[in-house]
Amino acid sequence: MICAESKIRVRYAETDQMGFVYYGVYAQYYEIGRVDAIRKLGFSYRNLEARGLWLPVLHFEIKYIKPARYDEELLLHTYLKQFTEGPRIVFEYEMFNSDREQLNKGRVELVCIGSKNLKPQKFPNWFTEALRPHFKL
Repeated sequence: MICAESKIRVRYAETDQMGFVYYGVYAQYYEIGRVDAIRKLGFSYRNLEARGLWLPVLHFEIKYIKPARYDEELLLHTYLKQFTEGPRIVFEYEMFNSDREQLNKGRVELVCIGSKNLKPQKFPNWFTEALRPHFKL
């Protein structure tokens, strides 16, 4: 399993009239977590794209528990709990405020596609080899 921790400070522009983080912003927060998790493997999104891989979102889900508010520091845990050698990868998320209260939890499924043909493909060996120490592949 891979776990990345990301700290996020809520900006004013990310809140709605009630002072809560606007619900659509969480997709961006989850992306921060994914980028941090992929960096733990020694890659960046830029590196993956330069090697011909794109990872569009196939499925996004979130369960809201409590709202986050302007200027709060949030802690996002991003998990990659399992990996199969197919074209999909699933990240799970838990977000907490500075009082360690859980704000939401979510799941995002991505599909690996080739940047030239835009067709789903298995992750290449160089990517699965980076995951091997974390999973039984």
